[in-house]
Amino acid sequence: MRTVAVTRYVTPLREGGSLPAVVEADDAGLYVLKFRGAGQGPKALVAELVAGELARAAGLPMPELVFVELDPELARTEGDPEIQDLIRASAGLNLALDYLPGALTFDPAADPPEPDLASAIVWFDAFVQNVDRSARNPNLMVWHRRPTLIDHGAALYFHHDWAGVAQAALSPFALVRDHVLLPFAASLEAVDARMAAAFDAATIARVLELVPDAWLEHDADGIDAAARRAGYADHLLRRLEGRRVFLEEALRARAAL
Repeated sequence: MRTVAVTRYVTPLREGGSLPAVVEADDAGLYVLKFRGAGQGPKALVAELVAGELARAAGLPMPELVFVELDPELARTEGDPEIQDLIRASAGLNLALDYLPGALTFDPAADPPEPDLASAIVWFDAFVQNVDRSARNPNLMVWHRRPTLIDHGAALYFHHDWAGVAQAALSPFALVRDHVLLPFAASLEAVDARMAAAFDAATIARVLELVPDAWLEHDADGIDAAARRAGYADHLLRRLEGRRVFLEEALRARAAL
């Protein structure tokens, strides 16, 4: 992954609970910056990075993710005290998605997706336990007439309670019933083998190696980055092995629509 540095804070995106922002970087590109110092802290960035790069490995449409260096001096040019505090609390390495100019928020009535793509996204979100792809907040943009995934900060929610990780790996993910694409996911059985094949142990390990050590060592439990990576890998591989549980839950939820 590339690393860029913020040169200009452009505008906040206040529809996001963590107050992400559009920023300009030293490569002259625009990015949607996710702040390490926002409410959920580094765990939201871990989820964003891991789920986003796993989605890319499966061939799902994703904007480029980049690491972003943020200078706290940028806070001096902002008039909003909340934004000033957020910039200062996020000094150093953060994460951002490539800004998609002209992209539109996904509207299922106007942009019905193809069943294969809808099914793959539903399967994937059940796999990574992404609780935030509902009709109220789809976290999908239409880019060049194709749904594009954004904002995976709410995925991998098991990492907010490591004591329950064993149960989380076997969860059927009942919240799939609220998935905005579930009505279009007519090919869940057909995409299962293809999606599972995208996530072998080597791919999962490669994605987890991208996560900075500091983002994995922020808990007060003394677990180091290597052990934490192993915990994520074990969870994902166990979830993959038992995927029939969440697949059948998605099939049941779709049949009940």
